[in-house]
Amino acid sequence: MHKFNPNQKPAMAKKNTFRLIVFILPAIVFAGCNSGIKKNNSMENKENNAAKSVAENDTIPKVTGIGGIFFFSDDPTKTKAWYNENLGLETNDYGSTFESRNANRPEEINYLQWSPFKTGNSYFAPSKKDFMINYRVQNLVGLVKKLKANGVTVLDEIET
Repeated sequence: MHKFNPNQKPAMAKKNTFRLIVFILPAIVFAGCNSGIKKNNSMENKENNAAKSVAENDTIPKVTGIGGIFFFSDDPTKTKAWYNENLGLETNDYGSTFESRNANRPEEINYLQWSPFKTGNSYFAPSKKDFMINYRVQNLVGLVKKLKANGVTVLDEIET
């Protein structure tokens, strides 16, 4: 590398400065570009991995939310009226519907149905419980397969 000599003539100093800039500047630019390429590749890899992860997560058999809450009541009409009057639920013949957005996909709207049934109604059969919760499921076929593999008794078949 050429050392700067303060006793040099100004023209020669400018020439040497120019050489210094000409040789060092491309090295800096190249190093900067190379660094940018690494950062861009790193960002692209992260984005690709995130997209791959989301795609893989979309196929994992799991519960993603609640689709309905159903329960027995001696007088479903009075129950709906009470919830309407006291808690502000907008009710109809079927109960009340709650709307929400998927936090991971805000464009996706989900619904939860809240419904009282007349005590003794056969809708819950074969269960003898006083309530039923329906779950929103991702990859239902995979979840049923997993449940069976884990020894869970599945009482029904998947209907399409």
